[in-house]
Amino acid sequence: MGGNSGQAGGHIYKSLADDGPFDSVEPPKRPTSRLIMHSMAMFGREFCYAVEAAYVTPVLLSVGLPNSLYSIVWFLSPILGFLLQPVVGSASDHCRSRWGRRRPYILTLGVMMLVGMALYLNGDTVVAALIANPRRKLVWAVSVTMIGVVLFDFAADFIDGPIKAYLFDVCSHQDKEKGLHYHALFTGFGGALGYLSGAIDWAHLELGRLLGTEFQVMFFFSALVLTLCFIVHLCSISEAPLTDVAKGIPPQQTPQDPPLSSDGMYEYGSIEKVKNGYVNRELAMQGAKNKNHAEQTCREMTLKSLLRALVSMPSHYRYLCISHLIGWTAFLSNMLFFTDFMGQIVYGGDPYSAHNSTEFLIYERGVEVGCWGLCINSVFSSLYSYFQKFLVSYIGLKGLYFTGYLLFGLGTGFIGLFPNVYSTLVLCSLFGVMSSTLYTVPFNLITEYHREEEKEVCCH
Repeated sequence: MGGNSGQAGGHIYKSLADDGPFDSVEPPKRPTSRLIMHSMAMFGREFCYAVEAAYVTPVLLSVGLPNSLYSIVWFLSPILGFLLQPVVGSASDHCRSRWGRRRPYILTLGVMMLVGMALYLNGDTVVAALIANPRRKLVWAVSVTMIGVVLFDFAADFIDGPIKAYLFDVCSHQDKEKGLHYHALFTGFGGALGYLSGAIDWAHLELGRLLGTEFQVMFFFSALVLTLCFIVHLCSISEAPLTDVAKGIPPQQTPQDPPLSSDGMYEYGSIEKVKNGYVNRELAMQGAKNKNHAEQTCREMTLKSLLRALVSMPSHYRYLCISHLIGWTAFLSNMLFFTDFMGQIVYGGDPYSAHNSTEFLIYERGVEVGCWGLCINSVFSSLYSYFQKFLVSYIGLKGLYFTGYLLFGLGTGFIGLFPNVYSTLVLCSLFGVMSSTLYTVPFNLITEYHREEEKEVCCH
C-alpha cells in the first residue's frame, strides 16, 4: 500500500527537470463538480484499500500462510513497483490512445485491482470447492491468496501515479491544489466507509448467509464501489489524445471540457512551466526551434534514468522523497497490522485456532473493533484535509508536514505502550492526521518548490 513513494518522487522531479517548453495556453478552470467526479477514483481506491487493511492479515493467517512467507507478500509489491513504474510511466507518457494518455492505464490497473481482490477474498473458498486433498488444498489456497494480495497491492499502489498525472494534465494550478484537497477528502471518506463495512458482523446478517462468508460480502461491496467510482472518474474530464497533439489537430471542443493542447500535458506528477500567462523566454525560444514538440516533451524514462534523477536532484527534492518514503513505511506498517494487533494483543485472540474456537472468535471480534479504529482514522483524515487550508496560513506547509509526523509518532507510541481498547480507538484519530499529510502536503511542497524556481529563472 503506497509503497512507491520513493520512485514516484524521483519521477516527479524528473518530470520537472525534463519537461519541454510550453505555450501560454493554460488549462481552463474546471467546475467543482468535475473535480469531485475526478476524486471518486480515490474514494473507490481507498475503500478497497480499507478492505485490504482490515481483512488481508486475517485472510492470510486463516488460509495457513507460514510465518516465513508473510513478509515476502508485502515485499514483492514495492519491488515490482520500483522496477516497473518507470517503464509503465514512460509508456503512459507516449500513449497515443484516442482516450488520452492516462485513462487507458487507469482502467487497466483498476481491472487488475478487481482481479486481485477476487483472488485474495475468494481464493480459499474456490480452492476448497475444487480440491479435496488437504495438502494440495493448503498449497493452492496459500498460492492463490498470495498472488491476489500482490496483484491488488501492486495495482493499487501504481494507480496513484496516473491519477495524479491525469489531474495535473487537465487542470490549472489553482485547480490542481483544489483537486488535491478533494482527493484527500474523498480518500478519507472512502476509507471510512470501507472500514465501517469491515466492522459489521456480516456472518449473522441475511446478506452474509446469502453470499456465504463475510469475505464474499466484502468482495461484492468492494467490486461494486470500485467499478462505479472508476466509471465516474474516467468520465470526469476529457484528455486530448497524443496523436492529435503530434499532428497539430485540435480535438473537438465541448462547453464543459475545452480541449487541451500538448502544451497542457505534463509527465507524471509534473507541474506546468507556465502560470498566469507568464512564459519563460528561454523555453519559448527553445520551443520555436524545435520542429517536433511532442517528440521533445516525451522523454524515455527507464530505471537507470530514474536512479540518476534520484541521485542528481536538488537536495530539497531528495530530502522530501526520503522523508516521504519513511513516512509511508511507518504508516503502512501500522495500517497493515493494526487489525491483527487489536485481535491478538489488545483482545488476546488466536488466529491460528480452529475457526469455531473461543480464541478465534475473540480474535475476530478484535479485528472488527480494529476496523472501527481505522474508520475513525479515515474520518479524521477527511476532517483534517478540510482544515489544512486554514492551518497552512499559520504554520506553513513544512509546519503541516512536521505536525503530521509528530502526532503519528506520539499516537503509535502510546498505543504500543498502553494497548487498551478505548485509548487505542481515541488515538486512531492521529493516524488520520498522518494519512491526510501524506496524501497532500508533499505534492503541494513540490508545487511550491517549482514555483520558487520559476521566480528565480524569471529574475535572472
